[in-house]
Amino acid sequence: MRYKFAGKEKLLAFGVYPEVSLEAARKRRAETKALLASGKDPGDVKKEEKRKVMLQRSNLFEHVAQEWFETRRHEWKPSSTRTKRVYLDNYLLRQLASKPVAEIKAPELLDMLRAIESRGTLDTTRRVMQMCSQIFSFAVATGRAEYNPVPDLRGALKTPVVKHHSFLRADELPMYLKKLDTYDGSRLTKLALRLLLLTFVRTRELRGAEWKEIDWEKAQWRIPAERMKMKEEHIVPLAVQSIKVLRELEKISGHRQYLFPNEHNPSSFMSENTMLYALYRMGYHSRATGHGFRSTASTILNEHEFRGDVIERQLAHGERNRVRAAYNYAQYLTERREMMQWWADYLDEVARKGAAGRDGSLPS
Repeated sequence: MRYKFAGKEKLLAFGVYPEVSLEAARKRRAETKALLASGKDPGDVKKEEKRKVMLQRSNLFEHVAQEWFETRRHEWKPSSTRTKRVYLDNYLLRQLASKPVAEIKAPELLDMLRAIESRGTLDTTRRVMQMCSQIFSFAVATGRAEYNPVPDLRGALKTPVVKHHSFLRADELPMYLKKLDTYDGSRLTKLALRLLLLTFVRTRELRGAEWKEIDWEKAQWRIPAERMKMKEEHIVPLAVQSIKVLRELEKISGHRQYLFPNEHNPSSFMSENTMLYALYRMGYHSRATGHGFRSTASTILNEHEFRGDVIERQLAHGERNRVRAAYNYAQYLTERREMMQWWADYLDEVARKGAAGRDGSLPS
């Protein structure tokens, strides 16, 4: 149909025959004339209707969730990406895929999450809830929803009980150091446990350590961002005692890529169970873990009144502000260096006093 609007000639198509019948075409022509009579451009009205249909499709939860997933996946490790994909497919999309994201309300989400909770999988419920919240925040940011309903669910679901890693208290350190000194297992494992206590990094950060990360001149260990839990570069100041351990270790694995190479696979590093089984052999089953040394160090350093910010930075607890995080790897470095040397000296003193005591306890 040819028509004029604002002095300009235009052409409007109603469809292709025979999919659109002559009767239907005549009806659309009548509707078009009515729009012209009311002062509207039929072409613009048709474009707006098409835009609304496309917008409605893009507003479905499935579309928004898939878009969120593709936008964020570059931030995740492959294992994490697979897990999130399972949560998305098995829980969220199964229940919400065909629903407009802006129309989904808190009670509907609560029903879905309680169904997961009823199986006793509280941690899965929490993770699915977190993912759901991130998707709704993405929908709000991209103009597909007005608000995120997930925060409204606070208090409506069971909270998982957090299981903290077992760790040694100050009065248990003398006996532990005594047992570590007399440990008759692999020398590599013994040095790993020693360095883990001295540096209190995460066990994976220690196991995956490479010789190229050690700066002998500056006496520091720079762990690259891709190996850190929070994806931020981290500096570990090396005390004199840590350097001593590394020099001894250099004689064993200095020609290899990793400080602690895997005995069965030279191209990889020490397995996560190696240190744990060594702790079991020393009598610390359910009493201590490699990760627990972080709590041991944190507790004792806080008790000796080192600044909390300095301790937290050395523990590499994440800075949620990404801009600030980019500069935090070297934050408080002078204080951290002094603290790490104090910690190493403290361990030496504890070991000395433990060796002097008959039962390994600190003398009063």
